[in-house]
Amino acid sequence: MTLLLTDVTVGDRPGRAVQVAGGRIAWLGDAVDAPRSDRVLAAEGALLTPAFVDAHVHATAAGLALTGLDLHSSVSLREAVETVTGHVTATRGIVLGTGWDETGWPEGRGLTRADLDAVVGDRPAYLARVDVHSAVASTALLDRVPGVTALPGWSPDGQLRLDAHHAVRQAAYGAVDPVQRRAAQRATLDAAAALGIGTVHEMAGPEVSGAEDLAGLLALAAERPGPRVLGYWGELAGRGGLVLVEELGLAGAGGDLFCDGAFGSHTAALSAPYADRPGTSGALRFDPGDLVEHVRACTLAGVQAGFHVIGDAALAQVLAAVGEVAAELGLAAVRACRHRLEHVEMVDPAAVGRLARWGVVASVQPAFDAAWGGTEGMYAERLGVERARATNPFAELADAGVALALGSDAPVTPLDPWGGVHAAVDHRTPGAGLRPFDAFDAATHGGWHAARAEHPAGPLAVGAPADLALWETTATLSAVLAGRARPACRQLLVAGEVVR
Repeated sequence: MTLLLTDVTVGDRPGRAVQVAGGRIAWLGDAVDAPRSDRVLAAEGALLTPAFVDAHVHATAAGLALTGLDLHSSVSLREAVETVTGHVTATRGIVLGTGWDETGWPEGRGLTRADLDAVVGDRPAYLARVDVHSAVASTALLDRVPGVTALPGWSPDGQLRLDAHHAVRQAAYGAVDPVQRRAAQRATLDAAAALGIGTVHEMAGPEVSGAEDLAGLLALAAERPGPRVLGYWGELAGRGGLVLVEELGLAGAGGDLFCDGAFGSHTAALSAPYADRPGTSGALRFDPGDLVEHVRACTLAGVQAGFHVIGDAALAQVLAAVGEVAAELGLAAVRACRHRLEHVEMVDPAAVGRLARWGVVASVQPAFDAAWGGTEGMYAERLGVERARATNPFAELADAGVALALGSDAPVTPLDPWGGVHAAVDHRTPGAGLRPFDAFDAATHGGWHAARAEHPAGPLAVGAPADLALWETTATLSAVLAGRARPACRQLLVAGEVVR
């Protein structure tokens, strides 16, 4: 069976056609020269592009935000409590939510256990802060986590960070029943398809969502045409992390392997103290030797390693580990694995050079800069203006030859591929943004490169997987990028199958 998409605009060239066969692009050229096909779809001049790849997603948590308690829009503590109250009234079971951000709230503080208990009573409740590296939990949920009061990051007011947060989050998501989990995952995949996202990189791990959650998501994605899921498992090799990678055929051993936390929660590991909390510089979560062991084991196995690094101290620790393994096993062995780092927000020129030399992929989230960057945003509050302006140096990374892949980190920021592309261009620090076509490439081809699965001639070449998006616009790609447009997705194909 062959499918011909005819009268499409490809890039800046109208009047083109693409033939699909066997899940791949079989022919591409001028529409007047198109080969005979079993089925023809006339696009009437609409824009055809490679489907987007979101290189960093948490499908279950994102789906729970889409279908349940989403606090991103709350502008005050009072409004957040009212939103929780309405949700509690309309639902049963564990209360899960995300997105609250006390920055700018008139009350001058975030949610506490007392706030939650007054609303949820004896129901377990977990509400993640917007950066999902801290949260507030109800007494009923805290009582389910033995020893939590002795863990780093515990606070009697129920605002949790560090190890205490990880333990409580694990208990919270472990309480999600299979029906609710499946519905949340389906909501995320459906939302991705509607936005022209053909592939998502699921960043799973024992502290994030669990092996059962990941296996269920992979099975769900295989049931019917839809966005494909490339799974990553964030657990050290020394703790058995490579076992699940092999069992499930995952893309890599890493992703959200948390070397540190986040700026908003004061848990990202910095080389100098926070500007608004000079008594802390965040925290590193692993011993250097554990990271070396992980990178070594992955490199020897030919498996891609990955790490969550936001603060410059965390980045330096991981790069030291990669450098040690490169010296031991050789540069070629390390480059072949194409190890990846998630977020890469604080990186100096020397570190940029090492990333390029060792072939490390930078998986970045431009929406972070759009939401919190600049001279007056949350980053400036946490880091001071000078350090904040230097965060997320996309142009410097790209110009040095570091491979970039764009993602959302949903539910931290929403699935929004066009928004991510435009945010990468319109960086809050002048000169730090990407050129428009480079940003689009990082949001499409970059995700394939990051997963070591790219077609050598690119995503719109003969032989490449037919992951294609048809957009409700007759504008060229240059015009869409220049106008910062967000056209609606008319049709999405994944491996040649029509998804919508």
